[in-house]
Amino acid sequence: MIKDNQKLFNRLHLLVDAFVIALSYLLAWLIKFETPFADTEPGVTALSTEVYFSALYYIVPGYILLNYFFNMYTPKRTTRRKHEIASIITVNSAGIMLFMVILFALKIENFSRMLVGMFYVINIVMTSLSKTLIRNILQYFRKNGYNLKYVLLVGYSRAAEEYITRINANPQWGYVVRGILDDRVPGGTLYKGVKVLGRIENLLYILPENKLDEIAVTLALEDYNRLEHIVDLCEKSGVHTKFIPDYNSLVPSRPYTEDLMGLPVINIRYVPLTNTLNWVAKRAVDIVGSLFGIVIASPVMLITAILVKCTSPGPVIFKQERVGLHNKPFQMYKFRTMELQKPSQEQKAWTVKDDPRVTRVGKILRKTSLDELPQFFNILVGEMSLVGPRPERPLFVEKFKEEVPRYMIKHQVRPGLTGWAQINGYRGDTSIRKRIEYDIFYIENWTMSMDIKIMFLTIFKGFINKNAY
Repeated sequence: MIKDNQKLFNRLHLLVDAFVIALSYLLAWLIKFETPFADTEPGVTALSTEVYFSALYYIVPGYILLNYFFNMYTPKRTTRRKHEIASIITVNSAGIMLFMVILFALKIENFSRMLVGMFYVINIVMTSLSKTLIRNILQYFRKNGYNLKYVLLVGYSRAAEEYITRINANPQWGYVVRGILDDRVPGGTLYKGVKVLGRIENLLYILPENKLDEIAVTLALEDYNRLEHIVDLCEKSGVHTKFIPDYNSLVPSRPYTEDLMGLPVINIRYVPLTNTLNWVAKRAVDIVGSLFGIVIASPVMLITAILVKCTSPGPVIFKQERVGLHNKPFQMYKFRTMELQKPSQEQKAWTVKDDPRVTRVGKILRKTSLDELPQFFNILVGEMSLVGPRPERPLFVEKFKEEVPRYMIKHQVRPGLTGWAQINGYRGDTSIRKRIEYDIFYIENWTMSMDIKIMFLTIFKGFINKNAY
């Protein structure tokens, strides 16, 4: 079992990190003093080689302690690479700042700052490469049946099914679900190859055998009165126990928790854009981005306006009421792509494939999303954002809020010109439920870098789309 080898893995990991830190420092020293860089920083050669290398006695253990402090030695089976790299950058940033403070406190003025800077960059790169290599090696062994963690699930629920689904889809994590114990589902029931082995009381016989690495408590909501007893039983056996709640549809993927004098409080919905700094930063990008978009797209908008006016009678700009931030209605602008209609006809449904109401020019505008360009003015005045959930008409909002779970969450942020759902293909006449899933993921996981990623991908995936008609 994996727990028999975990201590050995941790020690080897620590030794690898120590070697990488020392090697990074050596490379930085060689580049600084054994290459043309040596003459670019006057006054730094006054310190001897012995002084520079004696710093390793403090740098190596200091960085190892920082790695430990920032949880770099906790299991990383399911950790995303980008999060691990972010942690590496954090560790190195803290290490360099601490190193510079020590140099200042000891008044060591001639220590090469260029060497320190190069060590910072090299160590981030080298550590990232080493951890990626370790991860890939471990994933290879796990896929081939080694370095596995054996897990038993206690309770058959939606959480248990979703856990099994994710484990089966990611063999590189190295988890093997031995089975499920449950009092409601009959023994022998199978879910994706995992069998219900018997009743929960069987824990009394299974735990003493010491053949498990983890117990995952996946009780259904109606069995939560037994949770404390089951956790107590598992922990007495010494088996690592984790709890997977059966209300993940209510709690976000990254829940925001508070400590109320020792009482943990989970906020049902955490929206990063409720933070004032985040809101101001996003709004500033919207203002600059919309002004830039208006200037750059003005020749295209002028040509489009002429084409719309010359090929179909009626106004160039089409205004339609949509629901925005905090459920407030606003007039959204688009280039008109349909023949003139009565309001009753216009509101009966959204556009479908080969819709006869769409003009010849309108088909091109919709396919290329050029009809959306006037929404830069909606963004400029604050009714919309560059990135966010697409706004919907009031009658559909009233319909979907009763039919689609959590639909109204999308109105906790400004609607967008483009969005996470749109670049993933959910626009036009596609699944509204999947669209909302993507919208909620965006709302709960918003970052400025995510907005930039969406805007970049919109160029390749968002403007021209098979579902745009």
